[in-house]
Amino acid sequence: MTTTTTLHGPPAATPTAHAAPRTSLPRRLWRGRPEDPRWVRPAFLGTLLLIGALYTWNLTASGYANSFYSAAVQAGSQSWKAMFFGSLDAAGAITVDKPPVSLWPMALSVRLLGLNSFAILFPQVLMAVATAGVLYASVRRRFGAGAGFLTLAVFALTPVAALMFRFNNPDAALALLMAVAVYCTQRALEEARTKWLMWAGGAIGLAFLVKTLQAFLILPVLALVYVVCAPTGLKRRVGQVLLAGLTMVVAGGWWVAVVELWPASSRPYIGGSQNNSFLELTFGYNGLGRINGEETGSVGGGGGGQGGGWGETGWDRMFGSSIGGQISWLIPAALILLVAALVATRRAGRTDATRAPFLLWGGSLLITMVVFSYMQGIFHEYYTVALAPYIAPLTGMGAALLWRERERGWAAVTAAGATTATAAWGYVLLNRSADYHPWLKWLVLVGGLVAALGLLFVARLGRRLALGVAGLAVVTGLAGPAAYTLTTLGEGHTGSIVTAGPTVAGGRGGGPGGGTGGGPGGGFPGQNQQGQQNQQGQQTPQGQGNGQLPQQPPNGTFPGQNQQTTPGGGTADGGGMTGGGGAMGGLLNGSTVSDEAKELLETDAGDYTWVAAAIGSQNAASYQLATGEPVMAIGGFNGTDPSPTLAQFKEYVAAGEIHYFIAGGGMGGGMGGDNEITTWVQENFKEVTAGSATFYDLTQPN
Repeated sequence: MTTTTTLHGPPAATPTAHAAPRTSLPRRLWRGRPEDPRWVRPAFLGTLLLIGALYTWNLTASGYANSFYSAAVQAGSQSWKAMFFGSLDAAGAITVDKPPVSLWPMALSVRLLGLNSFAILFPQVLMAVATAGVLYASVRRRFGAGAGFLTLAVFALTPVAALMFRFNNPDAALALLMAVAVYCTQRALEEARTKWLMWAGGAIGLAFLVKTLQAFLILPVLALVYVVCAPTGLKRRVGQVLLAGLTMVVAGGWWVAVVELWPASSRPYIGGSQNNSFLELTFGYNGLGRINGEETGSVGGGGGGQGGGWGETGWDRMFGSSIGGQISWLIPAALILLVAALVATRRAGRTDATRAPFLLWGGSLLITMVVFSYMQGIFHEYYTVALAPYIAPLTGMGAALLWRERERGWAAVTAAGATTATAAWGYVLLNRSADYHPWLKWLVLVGGLVAALGLLFVARLGRRLALGVAGLAVVTGLAGPAAYTLTTLGEGHTGSIVTAGPTVAGGRGGGPGGGTGGGPGGGFPGQNQQGQQNQQGQQTPQGQGNGQLPQQPPNGTFPGQNQQTTPGGGTADGGGMTGGGGAMGGLLNGSTVSDEAKELLETDAGDYTWVAAAIGSQNAASYQLATGEPVMAIGGFNGTDPSPTLAQFKEYVAAGEIHYFIAGGGMGGGMGGDNEITTWVQENFKEVTAGSATFYDLTQPN
């Protein structure tokens, strides 16, 4: 008599009538579940430790990474008020263009460890470890430890995850909270527990305070899956979802209410908005503007479609030359496994516990991919880190499901198909970097095809040989992203726009600095160039497709492009400033601050609220990080925010609150109100030179 496997994995742990004797917390953490083999929990904790160590290695090579956020962290470490609002400077002139929650762990770290690269970036590493733990816990509950470990490997070896969980942009915190929200919803689905659904709502509300409306992308998926699949009555399901929604509003709305009700005259200007309103920022520049490309005050964008400002939109955007190597290695396999799981469970009951996790993680992946693929506003490659927490569990759960059903023909064919797709796509991605380990693409392709052939006949193989074939499929499938990940870990990344892995044909360059620059190709939106750094760290524009250099403006640089940089960024104090454009600074990268400029600003710094003012946040941030003193960012990140107005700036100067004005910066020297400020300063105050930078002493009228 033969036995058949079931689609339903081991049930979640439930209390028994004869509970085991209580043990100490350290022992329970080490031993794990009573039904687990002894090796499982130590192996899990060891894997988390390995991920943390891997991501910590060479961490400080990025210096201050994105100096825009590092300056806000430095300000928050000096002022609790600046930390609460996310102000770019401790004196509270203007905030960053996002809510501040992602800055809080870094600011607390800097308060504890002092201002340095490690203190700023290490909290992101801890978020990587936490995200990995959440993903493992989610997959382990239903699909076993093996699926959990595969999930850990897929997540940790995703190139864009290795980039952003070592960088100080908000995306790492967002990815963690999204993973927590899906996990809590999955727990709620098991027994219709209101508590877990409220935790999910709280996670999404907190994620809103990290990156505003992006946190809501997966909200329809979580709500719909719960209403359809939860094991309780419809009325109770709807009520639970509404209660979770209320929790979400409270978790994300309290800070918004405080900001909107706080007198505008006694808080920083809301950076990125045009009328000093966080709500306008949320639904404009950071909201609908990202979808339709109409971001008021943006550096560019819009258009979308063919040759649009931030790259071509369409169903294949995640697989394109610039984005594919960041995230797409296992997307084909994840989608195949998702479809297979849904087909295999099509006759299961409404509350089937095997199908529900696939619906949650798969739906979250699909809805996020669709929005990313068709949004016409600002879009950067590193945004795709949001997909990593969805791809990894789909891969782990799907592989476990097919392994259990390997004696059935459909499972063997599906496993072989997923392996073939992964091998073929890995070859394509590796082939985009012709000089990058040329042998690797053949290993991935040939090894993957051999593994796929073995999986077709896996039911006829002995257990050891079958495990060997499965292991070969895993190794060849992860070889490409692992190589990209190791390349990413071995390099420093600075500036506002960074990419993982090596330089690829038709995409933004990787390498030292991680591909700094503006829009697609490393320059401004719509500009046909690829920003790369040569051995001297200088930005070299290269034409794409036709092999011709783009025409340069008279001064030899593109707006916002560095005129000179230093490898990894140089600082006056060795602390790892981002490379920048000499005196001009850059819209997207920080300035190099000379010893002479640092000494000039530090002289009598205590007599002023701001030691200087500069056009654009990146320019101001560099000087603030070098001196440790507040520097006013005129016009916010892009230099286009109406803060301060010329009249307000004149009042600050008349009151003796600003010592110097730093020439240059912003979008080609300033736009709008900041251009008026620049003109007024140049006409009325004494020019001072320090190193290669030009300053105007606002205490010395002409």
